[in-house]
Amino acid sequence: MENMAEPGADKEKDGEVAVKKDVQDYVNSLGTEQRMLVVLKAQLYGGRWEPMLDDLRNRLADKPYIFKLVNRIKDDIGRIEEMQTFEQEHDVNLGDYVESP
Repeated sequence: MENMAEPGADKEKDGEVAVKKDVQDYVNSLGTEQRMLVVLKAQLYGGRWEPMLDDLRNRLADKPYIFKLVNRIKDDIGRIEEMQTFEQEHDVNLGDYVESP
């Protein structure tokens, strides 16, 4: 008896390849700031975005603050939210794809 793949197995495999390509394309498009945020997420925040976002938002709420730092934090929050959405949509952890510098 021949060893036959289950129906739909090729479609699943093709889908996995497409997702992996999407992830690799996305990772390749990340800038230095985004890559550093992914590394920090892994090293300081247990691989989770929410504690990192909470930390940054809490820093924004404190006064007095340095204007330049506030702009950077707001930019980082935007970067994190974008990458968090990508991870959720593709069911991946970017930390598995971005190497520490």
